[in-house]
Amino acid sequence: MNQPFEASITKATNNHRQELTRLLQTAKLPAADLPASLDNFFVVTDKGNLVAAVGLEFYADCGLLRSMVVAEAYRNNHIASQLLLQSEAFAKTSGIDCLYLFTETAAVFFESKGFQKITRAEVPKALQASSEFSHVCPVSATVMKKPLL
Repeated sequence: MNQPFEASITKATNNHRQELTRLLQTAKLPAADLPASLDNFFVVTDKGNLVAAVGLEFYADCGLLRSMVVAEAYRNNHIASQLLLQSEAFAKTSGIDCLYLFTETAAVFFESKGFQKITRAEVPKALQASSEFSHVCPVSATVMKKPLL
């Protein structure tokens, strides 16, 4: 992208499913286990095209940040940071006190945002039942946690 981009974040709808799936697949991220409803997802569009997204799944009082993706042409515009802030605010208002995530490529980014590496054994039992934990994310993925204060 040649010029700065002001991200406008909105709640996802099921109308975004096809574009979201394509964006995730292009970034080599899991898409097959997207939930039936995208109510807990946020998207960024530019000229009607989906360029970034993130989702949350809730397990008791913890949340799983998932499917954070920014189209390659839109990276380095602070879109991921804005999506993360939106997700954290949404999680807090939903009664979530801690976020978890799995990543193979973005641990440095998430560490800079206050996430800490943990072991898979430290993940709460409720979250261990998620598809992300049980079979979608490889055992080699970095597991991270951030308390929401």
